Amino acid sequence: MLDRAEWSLRATAHEQRVDRLVAGHLARRSSGEPHPVWDFLFTYYSYRPAALRRWHPGPGVLLRGGSPLARRRGYRTCPDGVSLDPAHVASKLDRVRWVRDLLAATADRTPSFGCLGLHEWAMVYRTSPDDVRHAAWPLRLGSAGTDEVVRSHRIACTHFDAFRFFTEPARPRNSVQPTREQQARLEQPGCLHAGMDLYKWAYKLAPMTPSELVVDCFELARDIRELDMRASPYDLRELGYSAVPIETSAGKREYADAQRAFTTRAAPLRRRLIAVCDELLDHAG
Repeated sequence: MLDRAEWSLRATAHEQRVDRLVAGHLARRSSGEPHPVWDFLFTYYSYRPAALRRWHPGPGVLLRGGSPLARRRGYRTCPDGVSLDPAHVASKLDRVRWVRDLLAATADRTPSFGCLGLHEWAMVYRTSPDDVRHAAWPLRLGSAGTDEVVRSHRIACTHFDAFRFFTEPARPRNSVQPTREQQARLEQPGCLHAGMDLYKWAYKLAPMTPSELVVDCFELARDIRELDMRASPYDLRELGYSAVPIETSAGKREYADAQRAFTTRAAPLRRRLIAVCDELLDHAG
């Protein structure tokens, strides 16, 4: 149970935190300036900055003192204050179970650190310069050099939402052929995209997820995305991103070390999301 002073303080702190995080993106968006690293967090991930900024307390919390959330979908007003609407929670239980099962299966699996971020390379393999996803930015090794990196390495992408963007010639080179139906059987905690997707699962459960947890997951996704693109075939030095040259021995070590660090950082966030799911399911009976 939170009185107005308590929840107002948390809501304001959350809004200020999000404002700092998205200020650069909003400025670029207003001027029509694309960004190959940051835009992904607001295009592939579809949660709008305004939604990210909106504070939600999460399950099991009663807000006293007339919260404006009373007017929001998913909430109800009762004699003592405002809380999540049990009817809304009940309508989302299938999603909650699906997310919970995926996160738990991923958490229980042994992490793998051998993919080297080659998914980004496989997305431009044997394609024309005009069809490259980030065509405004040059390939560090050129088209021929990029294709040679793909040919000379074992590709082991287990993440369906990365694999589905592979070029057709690159797909058979992957050691597994992920499908949506196999997602819970293939995702593993060493995968950077599985770490980034914690943000997706957090906001997909909104407003039932505490907003502080959503932003924690957003910050993880932001930092992983930077590594993802630094290890990609693109030359982004003009934007201040030095390359992680995964085609070299030193680059491979740097990437794997960062991957391990992100796996460690993602683990408690995954556990917190599982705990939210468990609380929602427990309260639903």
